[in-house]
Amino acid sequence: MSEKQGHFQRAITLFDAVMIVTGSMIGSGIFIVSADIARQVGSSGWLLVVWLLTGVITMAGAISYGELASMFPKVGGQYVYLRESYNKLVAFLYGWSLFTVIQTGVIAAVAVAFAKFTGVLIPWFSVKNVLLQVAGLEFSSVQLLAIILIIGITALNAQGVRTGKLIQNVLGSTKLVALALLIVFGVALGINHEAISANFQDVWTATRFPAPGASFAPLPLSLSGLVVAIGMAMTGSLFSSDSWNNIGFAGEEIVNPERTLVRSMAMGTAIVTVLYILINVVYLLVLPLHGSPEATTVAGRGIQYATDDRVATAVAESVLGQKGAYVMAILIMLSTFGANNGIILSGARAYFAMAQDGLFFPGLARLNAAGVPSRALWAQCLWACLLCLSGSYGQLLNYVMFSVILFYVITIIGIFVLRRTRPEAPRPYRAWGYPVLPAIYVTLASAFCIILLVAPDTAEFSRRGLGLVALGIPVYFLFGRRFGGNTPV
Repeated sequence: MSEKQGHFQRAITLFDAVMIVTGSMIGSGIFIVSADIARQVGSSGWLLVVWLLTGVITMAGAISYGELASMFPKVGGQYVYLRESYNKLVAFLYGWSLFTVIQTGVIAAVAVAFAKFTGVLIPWFSVKNVLLQVAGLEFSSVQLLAIILIIGITALNAQGVRTGKLIQNVLGSTKLVALALLIVFGVALGINHEAISANFQDVWTATRFPAPGASFAPLPLSLSGLVVAIGMAMTGSLFSSDSWNNIGFAGEEIVNPERTLVRSMAMGTAIVTVLYILINVVYLLVLPLHGSPEATTVAGRGIQYATDDRVATAVAESVLGQKGAYVMAILIMLSTFGANNGIILSGARAYFAMAQDGLFFPGLARLNAAGVPSRALWAQCLWACLLCLSGSYGQLLNYVMFSVILFYVITIIGIFVLRRTRPEAPRPYRAWGYPVLPAIYVTLASAFCIILLVAPDTAEFSRRGLGLVALGIPVYFLFGRRFGGNTPV
């Protein structure tokens, strides 16, 4: 029996779109990555600068990106923008990277984060609880729960876009309120005058501190060393601020997409940026930035050496005692569930668009009776689950950000390309501040990519990320015909 073919439903309103943007952006990163940033730059001032600079770059990207979204409000989002700005090869390289690591790697990592924090409430879920061991590979209860989560969210989204957006609206609004309450309670109940004195007495002395287990002594940073340290530190903050573009993948399911896409990306990114900066201010009001990995107290370990880098949990414990750990576990579970819902909902639309162009498996270019690309959803689910099984998701994410930012740079340059090649094309929204703001984004984001390519701690993974993108070139020419396309450049 053939599958009944449906059609896309314009069901996503502005509120829905903003919830998808904020819900996809806020996962587990904001609760964790400030510890590594604090070790990289070593001062409260530079910690806040990293987050502020991340917000500026992300906002500049979203505001500029909106021109392309308004020009091509089609299913597939960034894949379509690259195809229209350049050609199918460039678009395929993005889609290839999206499927192999960017989207699926993030789905796997966020699902594992959900499972690990579930272990705070239910200790049976632990990476140490190995259920099966085959050929040197271990399958733990954490991986089991992560896979169940991915399958469950995929099944829900296969029921239709209205189901997916309902979940996102509930979880997205809940975690925004929860984050706001975390900020309020942190300021009202958790202010630590000793931490404030230590953190704000000398805010600009930049020093690099070792990660837990490393043996080198704290290293004062020169100006050039500080620039490199900021670039490496921004890997975590940019990862925490990513996925703002995912709403573009669902262009044909959005009400009034020419306006809604631009407004939702700008509004959602602004909300998340403000929340992130305020949360980091709370961290600095409650805990000392400097600490020791050997300390036995929350304050002694500080932000730099919070247990397992769980800074938000350490802050919650300082304010609420042991109950704070459970409160944060529940909040992060909600946050990661909501993030994965938005990421899973969005990503499949790109593979659908690739298949329509004959650049991916033809069977993925179908909608089910509910009007969603269910086959693309399940293909994405399968690969993400395999990444969970492989245990390689952690390493994959080390170079996800290089690939992500690289394609953002190429996409924003596409605005300049289209202004020249299609000057008369309708532009319901023209990038604010053009050409200055898009140029600022391209310059800053390119500098970030260069730092990742040359910095000792990130060079290997960034070059692997570049290699993964390049691997898509022979795949494009070797297998394009098998996918059903004629592989035109």
